[in-house]
Amino acid sequence: MSSLRFGIDLGGTKTEIIALDRDGTPRLRQRVPTPRDYTALVPAIAEMVRAAERTLGASGSVGVGIPGTISPASALVKNASLGDLNGKPFDRDLAAALGRAVRVENDANCFALSEAVDGAAAGARIVFGVILGTGCGGGIVIDGTILAGRHRIGGEWGHNPLPWPQPDERPGPTCWCGQAGCLETWISGTGLAVDCDGPGARDATTLPARAAAGEARAARALDRHADRLARALAHVINLIDPDAIVLGGGLSNLEHLYERVPALLPRHVFSDVCTTPVRRNAHGDSSGVRGAAWLWPAAD
Repeated sequence: MSSLRFGIDLGGTKTEIIALDRDGTPRLRQRVPTPRDYTALVPAIAEMVRAAERTLGASGSVGVGIPGTISPASALVKNASLGDLNGKPFDRDLAAALGRAVRVENDANCFALSEAVDGAAAGARIVFGVILGTGCGGGIVIDGTILAGRHRIGGEWGHNPLPWPQPDERPGPTCWCGQAGCLETWISGTGLAVDCDGPGARDATTLPARAAAGEARAARALDRHADRLARALAHVINLIDPDAIVLGGGLSNLEHLYERVPALLPRHVFSDVCTTPVRRNAHGDSSGVRGAAWLWPAAD
């Protein structure tokens, strides 16, 4: 049995590695720039693992979170926002480079798993994890196991349309996936920034301060965003009725969401009551990499 779990979070600009003890205590955490070329990426990740093992004097299992997923049809990466991954046998290439089995999952699934195992939703049976950052993703965990689905797109909530759209929300902005009106274009950090400040805007983190200072445009954008997020999460509740919803990504730091969104949910949830908690993540920007490490259960 391996003494450690190594988790790797492969991002567009940074790649992070963490080493967890069997009880989840971090032993090591490092970040390096993500190589842009695939031929350099796999050796770089393999060397991160080997270097961490040399530092700690112990080997371990390896799990990786990627901004995409492995297609069950082709066994190649698909839907990755890190474009050079698409069409590559990433899991097999990394396993060959390390000389051991690796487990690869979507990064939003890793986030949800982390928060379900020992985070904000610890003890909850059904967990929906949300990432609201540059894009918008989701992951489902049931009884401590990721629900990847038949096509490994379980939780790909960001590429569903905005529910109960208003007339001025149709057909919606064009998404990078080719569809119009995807949730990602409305409720991601980028979507919120564009809604307030127009095309080209990217930073929504200043909007609460601007609204508090009396800027009506920022206040209206935040109100619209909370309403859209509530509608989007009501769809999730109607489908899987989770015991807890956990928010991650940059927008998870917007304090008002934890008051406004739960108050707005009941009008759209098909139930006489709606008590679903909406919680801030417990592990911050470490949650995804921790979830990658937890891809290997203790018994393995």
